[in-house]
Amino acid sequence: MLREEVNKAFEVLKEGGMILYPTDTIWGIGCDATNPEAVEKVFKLKGRSSKKSLIILLDTDSKLQSYVKEVPEIAYDLIEFAENPLTIVYSGAKNLAPNAVAEDGSIGIRIVRQEFCVQLLQRFRKPIISTSANLSGESSPVSFLDISPEIINGVDYVVNWDQNVATNGKPSTIMKLEPGGKFSFIRK
Repeated sequence: MLREEVNKAFEVLKEGGMILYPTDTIWGIGCDATNPEAVEKVFKLKGRSSKKSLIILLDTDSKLQSYVKEVPEIAYDLIEFAENPLTIVYSGAKNLAPNAVAEDGSIGIRIVRQEFCVQLLQRFRKPIISTSANLSGESSPVSFLDISPEIINGVDYVVNWDQNVATNGKPSTIMKLEPGGKFSFIRK
């Protein structure tokens, strides 16, 4: 069942589509983070300003250097020892859709450990956008049942995995990490 869902989501991502999927935090809307047209669809579905930055997911920290010009050494320790999902905002994003990157050239990246996401990312071999499955201005959904019909009907595929599992309802902690190692919290 898991493999089937990973394969279905993979096919949609490969074709530039959007998926609604469980993550290590809350349900998310995802697409190929290297495809500008797919990223634009996410902004339109959410009714969100494209000036707001997005988060991308990777399955391993060894891929960070493919998407960030300079990864501070401390990042690897922060990822390894984080007890809760941690999104780190890095300067100098590269090899991503320009509209996925913030105006200042930064990108938020979370290394996921959740089974579905890890398998999908391994199969896709590219980063995936992860933004909360809600319309802009609405609360983030705590469970699949909290997701609005506009979101469910607006994506190309709804992953049939963990729909009955309650999430912790909390988005990830977000910290900004400068090339020199200086950091600040954006969301705790």
